[in-house]
Amino acid sequence: MEANPRSTGRLPAAFLTPGSSSFIDFLADHSPELLPSGRKLPEGIVEAPHGTTIVAATFAGGVVLAGDRRATMGNMIAQRDIEKVFPADEYSAVGIAGTAGLAVEMVKLFQLELEHFEKVEGVTLSLEGKANRLSTMIRGNLGMAMQGLAVVPLFAGWDEGKEKGRIFSYDVTGGRSEEQGYAATGSGSIFARGSMKKLYRAGLTEEQATTLVVQALYDAADDDSATGGPDMARRIFPIVTVITEEGFRRLSEAESSALARSVTERRLEQPDGPRAALL
Repeated sequence: MEANPRSTGRLPAAFLTPGSSSFIDFLADHSPELLPSGRKLPEGIVEAPHGTTIVAATFAGGVVLAGDRRATMGNMIAQRDIEKVFPADEYSAVGIAGTAGLAVEMVKLFQLELEHFEKVEGVTLSLEGKANRLSTMIRGNLGMAMQGLAVVPLFAGWDEGKEKGRIFSYDVTGGRSEEQGYAATGSGSIFARGSMKKLYRAGLTEEQATTLVVQALYDAADDDSATGGPDMARRIFPIVTVITEEGFRRLSEAESSALARSVTERRLEQPDGPRAALL
C-alpha cells in the first residue's frame, strides 16, 4: 500500500516533477479544477457584481494607474468602496474591469504566477513577458466570458530595459495592445478616454498625470452611471497608483483625498472640466 505523503512529511510527487516555470501550467496539469476556467457553470447568463472604470497615463518617469470604487449588478450599486487596482509585483500593476470576484481571483493568480517564475528561474519576467502571461490567463477565461463573466484588465508597469512606463490593454479573447500615452477600460472608458484625449500631452509630471486620471474618472462618472465619482460624504476616493523606477506606490488616503477635492472644487467653476492641457 502506497504511503500517504502527509503521513511521511514528504511533498506529493506533483511537487517534485520537473516542469515549466509557469504556476498556471502546474495547476492545469495537477489540479485543473482550481483554475477559474476549470469550473463548471450553470447554463445561461450568470449575473454578478461588476467593476467598472480603470484609467492609466504615462508621464516623464513612469506610469499612473487608477480606478473608481463602484461595483454594480444590473442597475444596482453592489459596492461603493471596491478596490480595483492591485500591484502585480514590485514594478507593475493591474486594474480590473468586469466580473469583480473573478477578476480579483485572476489578479491573485497572476501575482502568484510572477512570483513562481522568479523563484524557479531566479530572474524576473520582462514587462513584455508579464503582459503576455496575463494575456494567456484572459484567453483561458473565454468560456466564462461567453456566459457573461468577462474580465478585461488594464496592465501597466515600469520597463527597466526601455526605462519608461508602459500600458497594455486587452479584449475578452486575450488580445493584447500596447497603448501610447493613456488608456481606459470598463463601462465608463469611452468618456474617460475622451477626457484624457483633450488633456494629455507628452512630458507630464507625476503630479499632472495623477490629476489627469482623476479628471478622467470624474468625467466618466459624470456620464456613466456605473462609474462612481469621489464620495465626499463617505470619504471614498479613487485608488491612484504610481509606478516608477523606484517601484509601485499607492497614493495614501490623504493624498487621494486632496487630489479628488482639488478636482471637485475646480469643477464648481468649470462643471465640464478643463479644455486644455493641465498647466
